[in-house]
Amino acid sequence: MCRHWLLAIRRRPGFTLIELLVVIAIVATLIGLLIPAVQRVREAANRSRCSNHLRQLGLACHSHHDNLGYFPTGGWDWFYTPTYAGSQPTVGAQQAAGWGFQLLPYLEARNTWVAGPVVAIATPNPVFFCPSRRAPMTLTYPDEYTPPLTGGDLTHALLDYAGSNWEMTGVIRQVEPVRIAEVGDGTSNTLLFADKRLNLQALGTYQVDDNEGYAVGWDEDNMRKTENAPMPDFFGDQWDTGRRFGSSHPGAFNAVFADGSVHSIAYTVDPTLFQYLGNRNDGQAVNLADLQR
Repeated sequence: MCRHWLLAIRRRPGFTLIELLVVIAIVATLIGLLIPAVQRVREAANRSRCSNHLRQLGLACHSHHDNLGYFPTGGWDWFYTPTYAGSQPTVGAQQAAGWGFQLLPYLEARNTWVAGPVVAIATPNPVFFCPSRRAPMTLTYPDEYTPPLTGGDLTHALLDYAGSNWEMTGVIRQVEPVRIAEVGDGTSNTLLFADKRLNLQALGTYQVDDNEGYAVGWDEDNMRKTENAPMPDFFGDQWDTGRRFGSSHPGAFNAVFADGSVHSIAYTVDPTLFQYLGNRNDGQAVNLADLQR
């Protein structure tokens, strides 16, 4: 019986080298098919979260308008710190900081808003970041404000969205606030905020359009152009000198209009149509279907 048992062991079938290689090839192929599917699901979730962030910004703008009678401004200039009267932040044309700082009390961040300029500038808010690009991020470097706040290093909380527009024909205007009554084309035809284009190679480093952060006054960090066509994020050796809107989303970027509605805008959108979106009083209605062309 022992002899028969040994023979049975010797005759037990096993994998040949060729069969093993075939199995490995099949597994590798399945993984190759699975990874893009997982990436598509992840991007769909990130795009949805990004859209929700912009929706929150749009709602915050309307709460700001309901409370004060106007939309937030783009602030004064990049070298001014957030303005306080005593311990209370100023509003409207008296506030030197940009729209991000002005929206804090309407984004459940009132404590940050009233904590003073150093805390406000340094405190990241998840609503200001697109999850397709990065998690909330800060950047620390020597204080460049006039006059300086610390005399040393200062931490800046960054952001991934920008107001419309740098040309000052949009809803977010430098210094002087815009009221809904001044949006002649209608809020549903006018861009408010959208993803901004960035150099992914330089994320987390000092670059001209991603260093001052959300609390800065009028600057490339928080304002972009609509007269230049949007483009996707890129890898390069310099910042986006065109001050363009854009994102890490494939095919299209997210935007919220002045009525609070969120839309996806293709990078191939007609440049003239995109310019219309940035002008609140050009008399041009927008066909939303054209935003995807």
